[in-house]
Amino acid sequence: MTRSATIRRTEKLGSGTYPFYPLVLNHRQGTLDMKYCLSVFVLALALVAPTAFAHDYSHGPVTVDHPWSRPTPPGTPMGVGYMSISNSGSSDITLVGAATPRAGNVSIHETSMHDGVMRMAPVKGGLAIPAGTTVELKPHSFHLMLEKLKSPLREGESIPLTLTFEGADEMQVELNVESLDGEMMKSESMDHSGKSMDHSGH
Repeated sequence: MTRSATIRRTEKLGSGTYPFYPLVLNHRQGTLDMKYCLSVFVLALALVAPTAFAHDYSHGPVTVDHPWSRPTPPGTPMGVGYMSISNSGSSDITLVGAATPRAGNVSIHETSMHDGVMRMAPVKGGLAIPAGTTVELKPHSFHLMLEKLKSPLREGESIPLTLTFEGADEMQVELNVESLDGEMMKSESMDHSGKSMDHSGH
């Protein structure tokens, strides 16, 4: 008759200590209970996943977090670029430009609401990132416009992008092209179509 014992033990994964999980040892075969193995595997995967899929770039005082874009339908001439840019230094810096081989031009824009009308205009002089702050490029706010796209941006792609700063070194990042739900698709369309947007600031 095979004899088994349940041992309570703590799993230590990475830098943290995690709750007890039952470890069942088969004294004859020295094997681990399958349920325990699966539990540890799932826990380890959950702990590792955020790190494995982290999407940020750092150079000097500048950190660019989660640069991303949206898929574009065939024939659409423009795409967008979003990200957070942090300046941990003691001096102000300015994002003055960007470039990608996937577009003829990249410019910095701001979307804002005025008297119920959504307007988009270029950010003159570049986007300032004061010392010790983070500036977000996000929908309905600051963003990059990828103009004269050479091919559609497809979900799952990574788009190479060069960011040029005044007061900091140039950085190479990649925009992850992420899925778009229906409501966001409508909103994005309004942000970048001539019919729903006042482009008088251009």
